[in-house]
Amino acid sequence: MTVNYGPYGSSLRDLPRLRRTRRRRASSWDRTGGNDDRLTLEPGQTATLANIEGAGSINHIWVTVANERMLRDPWMREPDYLRRLVLRAYWDGEAHPSIAVPLGDFFGVGHGRTTNFVSAPLQMSPEDGKGFNCFFHMPFAAGARLEITSELTDEKIFFYYYIDYEELDELEDGIGRFHAQWRRSNPCPGSERSSESNAEFLLTGTNLDGTGNYTILDATGHGHYVGCVLNIHNLRDTTEWNWYGEGDDMIFIDGEAWPPTLHGTGTEDYFNTAWCPTQSYHAPYHGITLPGGDNWSGQVSMYRFHIEDPVPFERSIRVSIEHGHANKRSDDYSSVAYWYQAEPHRPFTLDPVEQRVPRTR
Repeated sequence: MTVNYGPYGSSLRDLPRLRRTRRRRASSWDRTGGNDDRLTLEPGQTATLANIEGAGSINHIWVTVANERMLRDPWMREPDYLRRLVLRAYWDGEAHPSIAVPLGDFFGVGHGRTTNFVSAPLQMSPEDGKGFNCFFHMPFAAGARLEITSELTDEKIFFYYYIDYEELDELEDGIGRFHAQWRRSNPCPGSERSSESNAEFLLTGTNLDGTGNYTILDATGHGHYVGCVLNIHNLRDTTEWNWYGEGDDMIFIDGEAWPPTLHGTGTEDYFNTAWCPTQSYHAPYHGITLPGGDNWSGQVSMYRFHIEDPVPFERSIRVSIEHGHANKRSDDYSSVAYWYQAEPHRPFTLDPVEQRVPRTR
């Protein structure tokens, strides 16, 4: 009997179905039999986390990480290390990575920060969100390679991990490859307030083409979009009402003209919350991990996963959202998009480290 990806689901109802796949793991366990169960990464070093031959599917990744001074000094030299560590993954011997994302952002929270939260595919677990978990399935037909790169300048990194996967005889046709991409606009190009009242500046104006929206994903090929993490640093310094949202989500599928088939009604609406939320909240498919400070100041991070409602595309997709109504706000936006598609994918790059580090809180 050939072992392939098969018709198995992930529900409790599917658990009694007997399987013939073979469970495997790559991890940082100490090969000497001691207790040094970690990688030690020097500044500028790249380490291979897994180099798997043949067909299979990764179904869980766990990571925890600390920089050298964090273990003895709360005023560590490089507190933005989660933006300076880069996770990359390559499927089937491809030349361009299908995952290229700063480590912390990949696991669901931006700004180089951690916090306890639970979603279906991504989680940050105690202590203080420093246990990272990913349950997105990542199938491959002819090998997988995962790497971590340190772009710190001064400090060593201590890196612990599990990569759990199933080994298959073959991967049948029709199975997409997992992709994740990080983007940033720092700041987004907005408008001057001029003589407008605060309400006019935040609530009025028109956007009749979507070209100035912040882009979360711009991909070509055949696949489906399965969600994003969006991070906003509110840069407007005012004591007046300073809600960062009102930006509509717009998802353009297969080159369609404006207005897109999927046109939303506001930032918090796309993330399945309501009425300018100020509270942390986490559900299986949507949530706010960092709600910002008073008057929505500072750093915000939120997620929306299309697990039950993926967005398919045959030729192309552009997932976008306004930065404030009619793109009038000039905040610092960054994001991770997650999607599956048939290869080859359009190659994408990652901004250099100096353009990734978060702003000071």
